[in-house]
Amino acid sequence: MITADTQDRVSGWFAGRLPADWQTAPADVTIDREEITVLLTISDVELTGAEGGEPSEVALAEARAGRAKAFREDTREQRMEIAREAQHRFEAKVSWGVNVGARTELWTHVAAPVMTRLRQPQRLVLDTLVDAGVARSRADAVAWCVRLVGQHEDDWLSELRGAMDQVADVRSRGPEA
Repeated sequence: MITADTQDRVSGWFAGRLPADWQTAPADVTIDREEITVLLTISDVELTGAEGGEPSEVALAEARAGRAKAFREDTREQRMEIAREAQHRFEAKVSWGVNVGARTELWTHVAAPVMTRLRQPQRLVLDTLVDAGVARSRADAVAWCVRLVGQHEDDWLSELRGAMDQVADVRSRGPEA
């Protein structure tokens, strides 16, 4: 389990290590057993449309994609060095991404295999998603289901993580601590 202390250590290290000019807000650092994902918020594009009006959604999306690509290329060497330091320190792979306005891009993030045993009713759900073209395979269908639960149960999952942090805190103060 990733504790609040671990999250604070890793987030704090990145807050101190990342160049200030890379971000317009503190980095969003997410941790699991395999990976540390550092999501930076960089300045949005300033774009005007025809006759000085609002730019089209397409133009804005393309400008943001270009800004993200430029940031990725311009910071590659330094990001690799920071990632090597973090991987040595925290023993986890580091992945990167950016927020540019309403666009989020993740680069080189881990797709970790997860094994599970499912009974026929659960397998039938996955097969229905595959047959309907929602997913290409059962593995994709499981990933789709996990994303869906994550989107719709965010408040509940946040409350559950908070409760797990409290349990970890109580355990750390126990007689065998």
